[in-house]
Amino acid sequence: MSFTGFTQKDFDTFTIEGLDSRMEAIQDRIQPKFREIGTELTEQLAGKLGMEMFLHIAKHARRTVNPPKDTWLAIASNKRGYKQHPHFQVGLFDDHLFIWLAYIYELPKKKEIAEDFLANYELLQSTLPQDYFLSMDHMKKEAVKIGEADLEAALTRFRDVKKAEFLVGQKIPAGDPILTNGEALLTLIEETYDTLLPIYKLSLED
Repeated sequence: MSFTGFTQKDFDTFTIEGLDSRMEAIQDRIQPKFREIGTELTEQLAGKLGMEMFLHIAKHARRTVNPPKDTWLAIASNKRGYKQHPHFQVGLFDDHLFIWLAYIYELPKKKEIAEDFLANYELLQSTLPQDYFLSMDHMKKEAVKIGEADLEAALTRFRDVKKAEFLVGQKIPAGDPILTNGEALLTLIEETYDTLLPIYKLSLED
């Protein structure tokens, strides 16, 4: 595999002014890398889960004025889309790369999934490493380390607040050397997904 990782130039994409110019840079610089690693990650997840998984790359198609502040790939069990399903993400903001297991507000069974998580709270606690991160909004950079988070309160909010989300995983600062080592980065992403698989399996739809 020829994936060489992400460079500072990739992160600098988000400083480009204008929707068209930034989208062109995302398509030229970042999306080919997403396709490359996403294909491999999708195959890995399909093999581990024993089910077909599908790669989706963010198109940002609804944007007409404001350029995207981040971009991502998503892997889900649905071929047509990912937002209404639990999914795995890898993406970039201007200052970090994120690796998430994501449950966002479009989930039709969000409340039921949250209740399952609360019922299996000890499993979540024991599965999630203390240095992993928790985000309640995929649109924002802010995330808190699991070891410093009130996980039960976050899950309760995820259940009770319509727009609340639940994303868990890793954040890697833009200057971290691992980002420019394609093989090491891919291994880290795979290991992160492996860690999160028990949580994903809890939320598999019947």
